[in-house]
Amino acid sequence: MAEPFEVNDDNWEELVLKSDTPVMVDFWAEWCGPCKMIAPAVHDMAVEYDGKLGVAKLDVDASPKVAMQYGVRSIPALIFFKDGEPVDQLIGAVPKGALKKKVDSVLGS
Repeated sequence: MAEPFEVNDDNWEELVLKSDTPVMVDFWAEWCGPCKMIAPAVHDMAVEYDGKLGVAKLDVDASPKVAMQYGVRSIPALIFFKDGEPVDQLIGAVPKGALKKKVDSVLGS
């Protein structure tokens, strides 16, 4: 079963930018209530789209460099990467249906 994987400032390039599949990165923090609210939906995307979409979690407190690089000022922020480039994003605790719709549009399905 697929699980979201942790990324940080050190493995960011290898796991996200050089990924063969699109990657959805959940920018979150331990103290963020809305981040905890969407965590189950983020996990479900990892399971449902296993093999088609990588699902990564980045703790903005532990890895501020990447968060700053992509202008993340509000969390939760979900940024979708394809071929090493950000192609779309969702900000805030969105319902699972909205998240699934965004994933489908990014994947072109």
